[in-house]
Amino acid sequence: MHTGLLTCSPDTPLREAAASMASRRCSSVLILEQGRAVGIWTERDSLRLDFSCPDSLNQPIRRVMSRPVHSLPRHTSLTEAARWLRQWRCRHVLVVDDEQRPLGMVSQTDMALKQGLEPYLSLRDVREAMDATPLVLNGDLCLSRAAAAMLEQDKDAAVVHTAGAPLGIITERDMVRYIARHPGATPIGELASRPLLSVAPTDTLLHARDLLINHRVRHLAVLDGERIAGLVGFRQIIDGVEHGYLQEVRQLLEQRDQALLRSRLNLQLAERVIEASLEGIIITDAGGRIEFVNPAFTHTTGYSAEEVMGRTPALLSSGRHDAAFYRAMWQTLNEQGYWRGEIWNRRKSGQLYLELLTITAIQDDGGNITNFAALFTDITHIRENEDRIRQLAYYDALTGLPNRRLLEDRLALAVRHAHRSRRHLAVIFIDLDHFKQVNDTLGHAAGDELLLEVSRRIRARLREDDTLARLGGDEFIVLLPELEQADEASRIAQRLIDAVAEPFYIRNQPFRIGCSLGVSLYPDDADTPETLLHHADSAMYQAKQEGRNDYRLYSQDMNHQQHRALAMETALRDAVESGDGLSLHYQPQVHRHDRTLAGVEALARWQHPDFGRVSPADFIPLAERAGLMVALGRTLLGQAIRQQRHWLDQGLVPVPVSVNLSAQQFWQHDLLVQLRQLLAEHQLPAGLINIELTESVLLDKQQQAIPLLNSLRELGCAIAIDDFGTGYSSLSYLQDLPVDVLKIDRSFIQRLGESRSSAAILAAVTGLARELAFHVVAEGVETEAQMQALERYPVDLVQGYLTGRPLPASDFAALWLGKTRHQG
Repeated sequence: MHTGLLTCSPDTPLREAAASMASRRCSSVLILEQGRAVGIWTERDSLRLDFSCPDSLNQPIRRVMSRPVHSLPRHTSLTEAARWLRQWRCRHVLVVDDEQRPLGMVSQTDMALKQGLEPYLSLRDVREAMDATPLVLNGDLCLSRAAAAMLEQDKDAAVVHTAGAPLGIITERDMVRYIARHPGATPIGELASRPLLSVAPTDTLLHARDLLINHRVRHLAVLDGERIAGLVGFRQIIDGVEHGYLQEVRQLLEQRDQALLRSRLNLQLAERVIEASLEGIIITDAGGRIEFVNPAFTHTTGYSAEEVMGRTPALLSSGRHDAAFYRAMWQTLNEQGYWRGEIWNRRKSGQLYLELLTITAIQDDGGNITNFAALFTDITHIRENEDRIRQLAYYDALTGLPNRRLLEDRLALAVRHAHRSRRHLAVIFIDLDHFKQVNDTLGHAAGDELLLEVSRRIRARLREDDTLARLGGDEFIVLLPELEQADEASRIAQRLIDAVAEPFYIRNQPFRIGCSLGVSLYPDDADTPETLLHHADSAMYQAKQEGRNDYRLYSQDMNHQQHRALAMETALRDAVESGDGLSLHYQPQVHRHDRTLAGVEALARWQHPDFGRVSPADFIPLAERAGLMVALGRTLLGQAIRQQRHWLDQGLVPVPVSVNLSAQQFWQHDLLVQLRQLLAEHQLPAGLINIELTESVLLDKQQQAIPLLNSLRELGCAIAIDDFGTGYSSLSYLQDLPVDVLKIDRSFIQRLGESRSSAAILAAVTGLARELAFHVVAEGVETEAQMQALERYPVDLVQGYLTGRPLPASDFAALWLGKTRHQG
């Protein structure tokens, strides 16, 4: 019975009720008025709707509900409920309490799932129960006509045939979903569910039922070769079961149980019950020699009755139980008259199986044992399923390591034990460095293989009582219980780093990765499992922040830093969304020979009420980690363009403003559309916005970048390579990419006169730029000595504190743009 009833009032719009049924995956909705059931609307009723009329889908459900609602008392047996479902010719029946209040709903599907039909279904073929005249509809048929056809032919599903597409299916449950989503004129070929799962006519009904359950569908096609022989679903399974026969079998089983318990029933009646039983039954004499076995015994063990008569059940012995086990069994049997338990036995084929066995001693009127009756059921698959469920619940599916749930259980137990024994324990949080690159480069299958190898290496470096768990992705947790000294955790952490640092070979390709570790200790850092895990995570994050491939021990400062980082990330998100506190400062780029203004670079600044002035060195990496670079770049690009427009409106003569684009922003599919719209919206002339990119933006995507860079240049944007010489410099791409400017990194400028290598690199770069007709900008010029040293090289422009610091827009205009206008 489904106790979570889906209910609504009579005035609820039909579309709303259907949407609730679809989202809850319910096959019916109960209509209640003042706590009483006044009607029901089911998936079957959806076929009666006029899908071609949208207004009909908004009518109150009272107009289309079915009444009266058939109900049964909660004590009704499943067999009786199935009989009433057939008699009333309905698919749902309401279960009520003694005061006629709704408790739940029972459907035909519930009968198929919970009536205990597995043994019987395993003996029946699909062709015995299938609908041999399935409704097949053309995919061009509209939804409203399909519903009418299903209703007219009393079908709860129809096969959809569409030219050039695999077979699909449309069901009553689909109709409920389509009420709220699709007009009646929609072709069913667009709505049909695919692929259509299938079985063969010779498959068992049990196999068909398990497919329906496992794939959460209600219908299977029955294919005889390429031909659709029929459809089978829960409805056909229920209709195909001979309820009278099952009821008779259950009555015989009840009589059998009474006979064994009272030990006085007539042997002939007992044999009739035993013959009909789906459980294996053995009857022996008082000495344990077999006198009778039923057909289920032969089916389970493979031994015929003739092969076992006169022998003892010891011929089934698996060898897994010792003599003490059997002595205890017989002692219980002699003292209490029965024994019940699980026992391993062996089939005739040699295969082991687990059975649930009940042995009862049958006595005569004088209290003397005359026979033993043993009933057994093969529960091997049940136990295997339980083990499989337990494995899925507590262990990682890929590595077989404990998952978070089992880790938390073990950690809680270890904390309690450490508290009693006054010892330390440690939690190590492990995160692989750059694991995403392995997935992106070699594929997820190689990534899984790497995770398996990492888990094997780490496990090999741990003690027997240590626990290695996988949280998911590339994150692992190591639990080190019962540490004599706290510094043992540090030694083990370093050992794990060394293990992961060794070369890996995946698909005969060698490569290396690293890992970042965080360590928290009990009781020094925390005394609860949750806090220990959190602190280890914080320490691991600190290790990543400080260079990776290392470990960090937790400290209180880390927690404070993490809270501050989280608060700053939240503040930055708000700033990017609203624009408050974000601004641009402008630093001049001047001609080297006369120091007149040639251009300007826009530099991001952030002022926050609580954090004050936040350095770009802090908030730019924060934006990258938080996935805000695209939004931040859009905000700053818009500010630069609006500022240029403002300077123009003031009558000033602005110079080109260079705007830095991150890799994420540059590779956005709509970058050109956004830039073109901004330039057009503010009517900005061409040549006033330039683009700066670092070399890493173009790494490995040079060919894809060429058309994009050309399009930017067509908009009037000059292209500059920023920080040239510090990244993945490749001279070959300079001759292919449409680049206008090379900006030499400040590190080379600052070492002029101190390092011959810097002078040589500067000479090479500037000479190369001159040959390729690039302009050269020297960044970070701070002294006159550096300025004079640059006279030896073909450098066009200079940028740095010597010629001008970054200034707010108004200050920059007053100091520089005014000069430009005056000179003009």
